[in-house]
Amino acid sequence: MSARPVGLAVVPAALLAVVLAGCGKEPVTVPTLRLTPADQARCQRVTNALPDHVADQGKRKTQPAEALGAAWGDPAIVVQCGVPVPSDFTRRSACQEADGVGWFVPDSQVNDQSADVVMTTAGYRPVLQVTIPASYRPSGVAAAMVELAPVVKQYTRLVQPCR
Repeated sequence: MSARPVGLAVVPAALLAVVLAGCGKEPVTVPTLRLTPADQARCQRVTNALPDHVADQGKRKTQPAEALGAAWGDPAIVVQCGVPVPSDFTRRSACQEADGVGWFVPDSQVNDQSADVVMTTAGYRPVLQVTIPASYRPSGVAAAMVELAPVVKQYTRLVQPCR
C-alpha cells in the first residue's frame, strides 16, 4: 500500500473556486466625465493608486475602460474621481474625518442607517465620490474612509477643509 498525500486534490479545486468566484460578475459601470486635462491626469493617478481591497471587499472590473474610478464587492462600493462638489456642501457643512481626510456625508444619510452612503472629498480637488451600499454600514463606511485616505492625501489637493 503506497502512501498518498491527503488533501492535494482539494487545493486545486479550492483555488479554482476562488478564481471562478469573480468570473460571473458583470463589470461595474463608472460614468465618464468631461474633465480639464489637469483633472484628467490627477484622476488617472488616483485611479491607478486605488487599493485592491476596500472594506474587506475585493476589486471588481469596471467599464468603460477610460472610466476614472473603481469598484469593490457585491453589491459594489464605487469610487469616481472628478465629480462636482455636492450642491448641499457649504463652508459650514459637517464632515466625518478619518485619517486626516474630511468626508462630506449628507445629514440625511448619516441619520438613516438603512440608506446608501454617498460621501465626497468635497474640500479636495479633484473631488472623489464614494457610493457605499447600506449593507456595508456602519463599519464599511469607516473602513472605506480610512483605506482611501492615503490616496486622497497623496493625489488630490486640499482647498477647503471640512469642519
